Order: sequence, then C-alpha cells, then structure tokens
Amino acid sequence: MSLRTPILAALACLVVASSASGDDPRWDSVASWAYQLNNYRDERLDELVATDFDLAVIDLARDGGDDFFTPGEIASLRAAGKVVLAYFEIGAIEDYRPEWNAVPTELKAGPVDGWPQEQYVKYWDERWWPVVRGRVERALAAGFDGAYLDMLTTYDEIPDSDVDHEERARRMVDLVVRLSKHAKSKNPAFKIVPQNCPELATWSFWDPASGKPHAKRYLAAIDGLGLESVFFIAHDKPAEAAWCRENRANAAAIKQAGKLVLGVDYAKQPANIAAAYRRQRELGFVPLASVRELDRVPAAMGTE
Repeated sequence: MSLRTPILAALACLVVASSASGDDPRWDSVASWAYQLNNYRDERLDELVATDFDLAVIDLARDGGDDFFTPGEIASLRAAGKVVLAYFEIGAIEDYRPEWNAVPTELKAGPVDGWPQEQYVKYWDERWWPVVRGRVERALAAGFDGAYLDMLTTYDEIPDSDVDHEERARRMVDLVVRLSKHAKSKNPAFKIVPQNCPELATWSFWDPASGKPHAKRYLAAIDGLGLESVFFIAHDKPAEAAWCRENRANAAAIKQAGKLVLGVDYAKQPANIAAAYRRQRELGFVPLASVRELDRVPAAMGTE
C-alpha cells in the first residue's frame, strides 16, 4: 500500500517538527509493547496489568462494541507503568460498532477485503468527522495516553472512488492532522500513532493552503507509527514484496526523524519470532511478534 514515490531524504529536514513526544519520559523509554484487540481474559485487563510491557494497545471497548473500558481500568494499566493507547479505525467501520447505524449508507464504500463485517468509508466527508471526534473524546475521557489509528490504508484501497489517488492521500493527511489538533487541544500530552501507510510522512505533495509539504504537516501531527508485517505477514510468510521493503524504508526514516516505531510481525514459528525481534531491533523499532487475530497477550517479549 504505497504511493511508490517516497522521498526519504526529505525527512532529515523535518526532525525539528518531531519533538512533540520529548516531554514524556515514559514514551521516550518504551522498549516493549503488547497489542490485544479482543478475547480479554474474564473481560478484564488483569492479564495485561501483570505483564512487563512498557506500552499496551487495546480496543476502546472490551467487546468491540459499546462495553467501553472504564477510567479505573485504564488507570490500573497506567499505574502498572504502561503507556496505554486506544485502538480505533478512522477509515472504515465494522458493523458491530455502536456508530454503525448512525453512519449514512452513502458514506459506506464497500467491504474491506478479507473482513466481511467491515466497510470502507468516505473519510473526507464531513459527516464522518463526528464519529472520529467521538472516539477521540471517549479515549480522552477514559484516561488513555493516546490513540492508535487503523485503516489509513483506505486512502489506497477504497474502491470506485471519484477522488484520485493523490487527493485521497491529501485528505487522509488532513484527517489525521485534524484529529491530532483536536486531541492535543484537550490534552497536549495525548499521543497520536497511526498504523501503516508510512509513505504519508515521506511523500512530497504540497498543501496549497499552507504552502508546506503535506508530509511535514503529517509528521508534526504524529508521535509515532505502528507498522504491521515488518518482516513476516500472517502465517509466518516472509514480507519480501516490494511494498514491504518500501514500508520498512519509510518507517525507518520516520524513526530517524525522532518518532517511536512499533512493529508487529505475524509469526508463530520460534525461529521466525526470534528473527522478527532481532531484525526489528536492528532498525530501531520496538518489536512484537503476535498472531493476526490479536486475541492474546504474547507469552514473551522476544528477549532471546
């Protein structure tokens, strides 16, 4: 999922825009993370609380619906020394989410490949913003340290759109920048971590309103990046395609610009798990090996 025209060297001059996360020693010392979106044991977070991970990404709700985690539950994770990020989508919606019926039919733009309960959305439509804003405000109210944003890939994948590819990329950047400004106006320390699409921070397309590269606006709006399938795609398949190599290069450039990069590989074989941790660390990423379902706490942190 790439714009295929990254300008990695341009990030060298953007480091000054990337200092937003430097005021939080917990953030700057993150060296391990857990990523669990469902199947919380006994519908509680006790299992995660008991781990030694520095950072945890969890869903806003324990059931993926409207049974939201409470401020007390999030506080228990934070008291255990963890940075806690709220997972939610900004470019698609699942039919079990509480906002599903409120999203107009004409904003839903077709099923996400491989996920029949999920629909792409026309994320640039102003009627989508209340959904995104509501999720941000719920995360803030619950005491999360930040947001982990999924389905930015919609800009690249959405079918039958009358908006061209470059304009869709611009509009995704606009959405992330708007989300970041809104969240940080409420809590300046709130972290913004998009998942995938690292090319949005490295591709030089210009914002006519500000006269600045969209990449610079985007990099200034985010505090980190989550990257799936760094070296292994689902079922231990090596990530050797051109888009995988481009993702690694773009994510490495974002890391060099001072951002935290969280990498997750989908591997089960011990040799691949060990390789994932070792190779991610060589790039300076914070590594994780898990399963595609993201339904469990990893048994170990790859300290082989």
